Amino acid sequence: QVRLVQSGGELVQPGGSLRLSCQASGLDLKYHPIGWFRQAPGREREGVACISGSELYIQYEESVRSRFTISRDDSANSVYLEMNSLRPEDTAVYYCVVKEKLSVYCGLEDEYDYWGQGTQVTISS
Repeated sequence: QVRLVQSGGELVQPGGSLRLSCQASGLDLKYHPIGWFRQAPGREREGVACISGSELYIQYEESVRSRFTISRDDSANSVYLEMNSLRPEDTAVYYCVVKEKLSVYCGLEDEYDYWGQGTQVTISS
């Protein structure tokens, strides 16, 4: 059984930084596209960032580009999201995701097969 366990969400002031982590079990993440989605209250879920197998392709949602960095450590079977210059509009529940089909590409509009439990990120003063 595939399980994604997330950590790192908390309350942060605007302009602050936060790092989300997600560790997988039951599936070797190597060569699988992985990413992060988020859902804010009253809004649709949206893809934030994704990274393909072997890190050949990375995509960011426009509003987070240059502020967020996605990375993966296949030896730790984990994916991370480094978030800087955080804004109140970044407040949301964040989910790590994994696509079962191996690919050297990833897409924020793609369907992902496995989801983490979600972690709350709140940006407020």
